[in-house]
This record gives sequence, C-alpha cells and structure tokens, in this order.
Amino acid sequence: MKILLTGATGQVGWELTRSLMPLGHVVACDRAACDLAQPDRVGRVVDAVAPDVIVNAAAYTAVDKAESEPALAQTINAESVGRLAAAARRHGALLVHYSTDYVFDGRKRTPYLEDDATAPLNVYGATKLAGEQAIAAEGCDHLILRTTWVYAARGHNFVVTMLRLFAERERLTVVADQIGAPTWARNIADATALLVHWALARRAQGEEMARCFNLAASGETSWHGFACEILRQARLRWPDRGWAVDRIDPIPGADYPVPATRPANSRLDGGRLAQETGLVMPAWQDALACCLAERSAP
Repeated sequence: MKILLTGATGQVGWELTRSLMPLGHVVACDRAACDLAQPDRVGRVVDAVAPDVIVNAAAYTAVDKAESEPALAQTINAESVGRLAAAARRHGALLVHYSTDYVFDGRKRTPYLEDDATAPLNVYGATKLAGEQAIAAEGCDHLILRTTWVYAARGHNFVVTMLRLFAERERLTVVADQIGAPTWARNIADATALLVHWALARRAQGEEMARCFNLAASGETSWHGFACEILRQARLRWPDRGWAVDRIDPIPGADYPVPATRPANSRLDGGRLAQETGLVMPAWQDALACCLAERSAP
C-alpha cells in the first residue's frame, strides 16, 4: 500500500512519518514537494504518486495572521483541500484530513459533537470549515479528524513556549476562560494510523467511508491550567533546572487581545470515535508527561 503524506515537517506530519510506516510505503512531502499554496500543483503530485491513502497534515495554522491573509488561508485550507479530494476520488484513494474545534463558536456549554452546528469566529476556522465542505462536495472516501490545542516536543507550540518562559520570567499571565483539551501530536499520529487501518477494513467490505470524528485528548482544562501542569511536571522532571517562574496568574481572554477571536469552549466529545472504532484518547495530563519525557532538556 502506498500512502501520500503532505505537511511532513509539521508537528503532526513529523509524527505521522513514523506512525504510518507499518501500514505501507509512505511518500512524505514537505512544502517544497507539495505546496498547498499552489493548488494547480496538488493534483499533479497525487497523480505522480498514485496513492491508496492520502493523509493531509498540511495547513495554514497561523490563526492570528490569517486575519490579514484570508486569501492565502483559503487557498491552503480550502481550495487545495478540494483539489486533494478530487484527486483522491480520481484514484479511488482514502483521504484523511485534519480539522479543528475552531469550526465552532464556543458558546455551547458542553463538549461539541461532530454534528453540532458550525459557526467559526475567525478566518482560520472559516477556512478549515470550507475545507471540510470541499471534501464532502467532491464525494471521495474520507475521514475528517477534528482536533484541538495541538502541541509537540518540537516546533513552535504552547508547551515549548512555556518551558522557555519558565526559565526567563518570574511572573506569567495566562488566559483562564478558554477551555479545551491539549492534544499531543504523537497521539494524533498514532490514532490516525489505527483509523486508517479501521477505514480500509471497512472499505474492503464494500462500505463507503465518509466520517467525521473528534480526535482530542480526554479531559479538559484552561490554558492557565495547562500552563500550571506543564510547570508542575517540569519541576518534577528537571528539579535542578533553576526555574525563574514564581507564579502564573489567571487572566480573562479580554485582557490578552489578539487579532483572531477564540472560542471559549474548545471541548470535543469523543463518544462517536469510541463507539464506532473503540479508540479512546489518553488523558491530557498523561500525554503531556510522555511528551516531556522525550525532551532531554527543557
């Protein structure tokens, strides 16, 4: 089996290069090999590889910058995703695509279900929703995996930033009125491999595959709670580090103005995923511990 992976150098893409390997031959493409900012090239890349599965880990993810670059975000997150879907249909391939909790407005009091009404608050969320809609319109076999608050041991993310700031500043302020589930990129990648295997088995039995699953860590916290847990675990893992931070104060999101409005509720209900596939994601605290264990130094 041949698997085409886009966005191979991103947080999730980097993990996928390992997680997908047991399933078949992985053709891992970085931006130079498959740039979703150039939609006309996307179909040609798929045609050249002729894959059985396409896993699209490429995206425009700069949430605040998207407010000033809506056309580019739309091209990468929607138009090129539609081109991938069209190519997947042409080759009879399964398309796996990642989306986000930002397709919702965050006003719901409980975790979001896959079928809840969408209402993105920012350009990024709107373009990711447009990407989902483009896949559905093409009619290819697909899995859409919505995730939230992604981090990894490498790259630019909340965990890496906090570890740096803990060593530099005595006092930090972190938003406490936005709730979600921090989700480790490794868990997303490993779950994806299991879901590809599950979907291919269903397809082999003649079932059409058009599913949307929430794929987020179990449990919930705020950004402030996440920061406090990172610090707690970091102090246990590296007790001799000499952390500068003395306190982490909670603040409302209104006190940390950014260009893009964030949903207050980013919680995603994993019930459908568990019921249909038997897959339950780990608790976010346990995943964080595993992530930090991969770092030789903070």
